[in-house]
Amino acid sequence: MSEIPVCPECTSEFTYEMGELQVCSMCAHEWSSASTAAPGDASDGVVETPVIKDSVGNPLADGDTVTIVKTLKVKGNPSDIKVGTKVRNIRLVYGSGDHDIDCKVDGFGPMMLKSSVVKKA
Repeated sequence: MSEIPVCPECTSEFTYEMGELQVCSMCAHEWSSASTAAPGDASDGVVETPVIKDSVGNPLADGDTVTIVKTLKVKGNPSDIKVGTKVRNIRLVYGSGDHDIDCKVDGFGPMMLKSSVVKKA
């Protein structure tokens, strides 16, 4: 018989499983059964951000300069963004779908790009 963990919010012993989650019947807090660390651990409040990599696997960071590796069609614009266009001072964005680079492309203005179409310069 497996031991039922205590609630990390109110430390109540009255918890139960609901599918993949653990639920506290006292405060209604829900948490993943994989993250049953004790309250007050050093890992509390630490959020790991995913590493965003370019098309060849180099890690990207805010402020990097990247080069476009694929011709990009821009909706509403008669011209395309050509291969080899340099984009300076990128900003990484997390949680906005598959477009994870916010930048300003010369001649096109502000836009969001996928990391799979750029290469670190």
